[in-house]
Amino acid sequence: MRASEDAEDQGEPSARREALLTVLRTAPPPRRRGGSPLMMAPAGETADRTRLLALGAGMVAVLLAVSLGGLIVGSVSIPAPTTVAILLHTLSGGWLMAPEWRDAYEIIVVQTRIPRIILAGVVGASLGVSGMVIQAIVRNPLAGPSILGVSSGAATGAVLVMRFGLIFLGAFTLHIAAFVGGLAALTVVFWIARTGGRMTPTRLVLAGIAMSAVLSALTSLLVLTSPDPQLAARVLFWTLGGFGSAQWKLLPIPVIALTLGLAIMLLQARRLNLLMAGDESAVALGLNVEQFRRAMFVLTAALTGITVAVAGVIGFVGLIMPHIVRLLVGADHRRALPAVAVLGASFTIAADLVARSIIAPLELPVGIVTALVGGPFFIWLLRRDARALGVTK
Repeated sequence: MRASEDAEDQGEPSARREALLTVLRTAPPPRRRGGSPLMMAPAGETADRTRLLALGAGMVAVLLAVSLGGLIVGSVSIPAPTTVAILLHTLSGGWLMAPEWRDAYEIIVVQTRIPRIILAGVVGASLGVSGMVIQAIVRNPLAGPSILGVSSGAATGAVLVMRFGLIFLGAFTLHIAAFVGGLAALTVVFWIARTGGRMTPTRLVLAGIAMSAVLSALTSLLVLTSPDPQLAARVLFWTLGGFGSAQWKLLPIPVIALTLGLAIMLLQARRLNLLMAGDESAVALGLNVEQFRRAMFVLTAALTGITVAVAGVIGFVGLIMPHIVRLLVGADHRRALPAVAVLGASFTIAADLVARSIIAPLELPVGIVTALVGGPFFIWLLRRDARALGVTK
């Protein structure tokens, strides 16, 4: 992290910055009327496009495979042909595949497992795109919704509402409280990390860790002082995460939030790319950096708050998925954002599948599974920075 701090203080090398500015300023070559863009593209560009299409198809195939596995595996195992037949029957409105299975199988698949798969995918996609945007706007690969305290703030906001019975708007109250809590935590973290008009990566990560610890302690205090003996059991859901409460009626809000949030992020993909050249270069190219950052902070806090409200705190998804996607498709957000959404969805669905299968018929909180995977990955990131500095001990 010292290398990241030095880079933040001294700026990127002038040669790399000029190269980035040249690419950003250069307009795409005009296409000849009647010509095929694919045939006119250089061989290297065509090969890169083919590779990206193959990667995209592979990611979608993985998503479909883990989703089908989530429909088949559970406390009650349903044969794969029966599961596919029920799925086709449901999607076609009853026109395909005459029912030749037990009614219990259809209830399990349609009323329990399909909503659970959708919710897990939406949460994973939301956390993935939020993590990628946060890492871009702060230019820190160690940043993420959980590291910066957004998830803990959202959980504290939801628990605060539950503790004092402030459920005026039903489930919507939890969504609002989680959003406000996440945004407030993020605001405080950035206020702490910002000194002298600048924000160093080290201070940002340390402020996020400190804020998460304070909010976790506050959540525990709310539980211990509550007169409701059942609050602790309900709070366990918020602190470790899970999709066991998935229902069809809970899906519209997170689905709409992800759709709108991802659409806005894709529209702002070029501006996110501009930040890669540094704040001074982005300002020179006409970007209001501070205003853009504030807008993206609000958007990521909203997505994170909604995911916490429906699934609890699920850590490390927004930290590790952006790194994997950048290794696969590069740092261009026009490509990386859809990819991280698909990969994040696959990861959380797979984590949920492991969580409800490893000690079946009991279920582990999904946050435990993601932490067991994300924790070692985070350690690897730290060790990679150490190796970059030549530190071997």
